[in-house]
Amino acid sequence: MGLLIQLLSARVGVATGKHLAELCREEYPPWARILLWVMAEVAVIAADIQEVVGTAIAIQILTNGVLPLWASVVITAADCFVFLFLESYGVRKMEAAFAIMVMTMAISFAYMFVDAKPSGKELLVGVLVPKLNSKTIQQAVGIFGCIITPHNIYLHSALVQSRKVDVKKFGQVQEAINYYSIESSMALLISFMINLFVMTVFAKGFYGTKNASSVGLENAGRYLEEKYGGGLLPILYIWGIGLLAAGQSSTITGTYAGQFIMGGFLNIQLNEWLRAVITRSFAIVPTMILAIIFDRSDGAMDIMNEWLNVLQSIQIPFSLIPLFTMVSKEEVMGVFKIGPTLEKVTWTVLAVVMMINIYVLLDFFINNINGLLLGVLFCILSAAYMGFIIYLISRDGFFPITLHRRLFERFSYTSKIESARTPQFQEL
Repeated sequence: MGLLIQLLSARVGVATGKHLAELCREEYPPWARILLWVMAEVAVIAADIQEVVGTAIAIQILTNGVLPLWASVVITAADCFVFLFLESYGVRKMEAAFAIMVMTMAISFAYMFVDAKPSGKELLVGVLVPKLNSKTIQQAVGIFGCIITPHNIYLHSALVQSRKVDVKKFGQVQEAINYYSIESSMALLISFMINLFVMTVFAKGFYGTKNASSVGLENAGRYLEEKYGGGLLPILYIWGIGLLAAGQSSTITGTYAGQFIMGGFLNIQLNEWLRAVITRSFAIVPTMILAIIFDRSDGAMDIMNEWLNVLQSIQIPFSLIPLFTMVSKEEVMGVFKIGPTLEKVTWTVLAVVMMINIYVLLDFFINNINGLLLGVLFCILSAAYMGFIIYLISRDGFFPITLHRRLFERFSYTSKIESARTPQFQEL
């Protein structure tokens, strides 16, 4: 699903010459546009909090805990401007910096993977035969939310425009779409392998042990060192380097996404640095507060991360629906509009996402909502959430409402035929 969404996002950006947030500004009425912008910003903030906290923990590990978490958060917030400075030297330099970070991350986690010596047979079975325990639904939904990050859907449609493509020339657009398809496939394969390395190392080291329930992001390095030892290259610092590279690359993408989202939806023309300061402030202020609050107890940071992942999963429809709407409209995409088969696949993906989100909402209601007032408030917010999604789908004719209208039209047509057969009509 992640690959399909990335391919469609690139298709929109290349074929129209505009990114998704800009197209939403043109497509939707002001009130819907503002709501979509708010939802996108919430997704950016949720992801940014995780990325900044992850980077801050990496800095703590690499400095042997000299810096407190909040100080590491400040450093992480500031260093994104270094990368924005790199951009002034050209997109290629920026891409090279990203490539180095991804390579560092991959090498670090691959080293850990080899050091853990997992069973190849069990690994293959685990990949090909997925199993899900009912107690891990929340984590599974969280993984879903952080793999298909809502703000990156907007970002990917903007980044493909870093290459000059004449949207009026069919050959150039098709060639660009083909190359971006290859690039997205390779990127997601690397992403899959990195995630596989990390999950395998922790599964091999801690599954079924007494420490399994207490291993979290903040103390993971210490547990890894206890399990696999120090050696010539202490695994604690390998983990810290990989985590730093992962956090930094994600933080910069979050900054970029925030800029494109704000500029696209609101059409605000600001200096890049000023816009970066504004978008970073949206995320850094709540991150600082949460870092101070959650740093006081073990496990609290991991609970926060899980719920932030779930929050991102709930936000996915507000990126997917506009994306699927745009790629399905001939007046937007022209000849690059997706065909009927792919259109059905995309809306099936949305249906899967919605089922997951409905489950999450029901699970949250059953396990966390106590009291009449909270229950009523939750129901109102859930109804508003579902109502907005129904509006986004139905306004462009992709909802059963349209089916009902077609059935009604067909019924009316049939009634007219039946009326024409009556003696009175024939006499007339």
